[in-house]
This record gives sequence, structure tokens and C-alpha cells, in this order.
Amino acid sequence: MKDHLQRLITAAPGALPKINVIREYLQARTLQGLQDDGVFTRWAFLGGTALRFLYSIPRYSEDLDFSVLDPSREPGFRPALLRVRKMFEAEGYDVTVKTKADKTVASAFVRFPGLLHELGVSPHASQVISIKIEVDTKPPAGAESESTLVRRHVLVNLHHYNRPSLLAGKLHAVLSRRWTKGRDLYDVVWYLADRNWPEPNLALLNSALSQTGWQGHAVTADSWRDVLGEKLAAIDWEKARADVFPFLERPGDIDLMTMDNVTGLLEQTSGQARRGAAT
Repeated sequence: MKDHLQRLITAAPGALPKINVIREYLQARTLQGLQDDGVFTRWAFLGGTALRFLYSIPRYSEDLDFSVLDPSREPGFRPALLRVRKMFEAEGYDVTVKTKADKTVASAFVRFPGLLHELGVSPHASQVISIKIEVDTKPPAGAESESTLVRRHVLVNLHHYNRPSLLAGKLHAVLSRRWTKGRDLYDVVWYLADRNWPEPNLALLNSALSQTGWQGHAVTADSWRDVLGEKLAAIDWEKARADVFPFLERPGDIDLMTMDNVTGLLEQTSGQARRGAAT
């Protein structure tokens, strides 16, 4: 499998950061290991990496984010991470796993020390590439999920939030973070530019906002665009653009990440929603 990873790096376009290619391959293999442990009968995949694997969003991602389906029956995630570690070790990878399960969002880092140097990507033998995994063990109510068979480096059957719930999760991230990640903004533009993407799951969005101390009114079908627009108008766009730039497949996409474009998309989708409601 390492030989395959080396071929992927060699074939990657010159302008594309090879570390993104390596990380995505390791993410795919991690998902495969988690699938072999049966987690997709217990967890739902969500977040930016889910968009990458399910819908080919043209930006790379760092984390694997999940939500448990039934908190009362969740046995914990350390055994699943042990399965992942053993899978990589059997293929000759130097891998360590560090887990932290004492918080509502359990987390783990799957680290590969020396791999970048071994693959000829880094001159530093001590440099580490890692995959972060987060699992919400007490998720907000209202999410809806489904399963999709996906081939991205490997074949995996992913159980994941459906499209309205994925959008709701992203809106919650933008509205609730104390700082705004550029990756969130890119995803918002990507969502809004798809005229066929369904409206957000408002039950999930309001449940998530309430869980994280939202002080505003409940978000409605008529208000969510205004609430989002107000939030985005107050952020540092240059800083956000710099944050997401290293993860873009097409560097030119950065020029499309502007408040003017978001405002236009919000207005267009609002008009589309009103026309749909009237028919």
C-alpha cells in the first residue's frame, strides 16, 4: 500500500501540495479501518471531509468528524482506533494513536512520524503527519442520515448526514465559532452555489445552536440567510481566505470567496426558495 501512496504522490500535479494527497489517502484508509470495525452502524460521517468524499468538494480537509447515532448504545471509540492502528502497522507504517475520551466530543490523533520524510516530501525525519478524528458523543437532536457507497482510493460504505443536515452542521459551525475558519466560508460558498442543494435541516440547526448557548431567536426558513449574512459581514475575510488557500484544489477559487459573492448567492437562493414555496 505504501507503493501505491508513492505512485499517487508522483502523479500529483506539480502545483498541488503533496501533503494534501498523502493526508487524503491516509483518511481514506482510516475510514476503511473504521468501516471494518463496524462504526458506520453506530456513527454518522459529517463535516468538510464528508463533503470531499461524498460530493467531491474541491478542497482538501484535515479532520474526520462523526456523530454517534445512539449515545445510549455507544461502546466507545478506542477499540475502533486500535483496529485502525493495527491495519496500518500490518502494512509497515510507523503509527501511533492518542485518544482523549473524557469530553463530550471524543478525539483521537492517528500520527505517522517520519512518513513524509520516507516518501521524499519533507527533508525533516522528525516531521509528523496526522489524522484527527472527532466523535460527538452527545449530538444535537434532529439529524437525518443515510448511507452511500463511495470509491475514493478505497471502497467504503459511509453512513453520513443527509444533505439538509450537512448544511445545517456547517451553518452551526459558522454561527457558533468565536473565530471563522476559512474552510467554513469556502464550504458556504460551495453550498450556496448549488441551486439544487436542499434547504438546511432547521430542527438540527436550532438544536445545535441551543446546545452551544445561542442567544438569538430561533432560526427559521425565512431568517437563516439574514442571520448568516450578518455573521459573515463581520468577519476578517482576508484572514479567512489565507486559512483555506493551502487546501484548495484550484488556487483560483480563492478569488470567488468574497462577501459580494455570498450576498449575491444568498439573495438568489432566497428568491428561489420563495418561488418554490409559492408553487
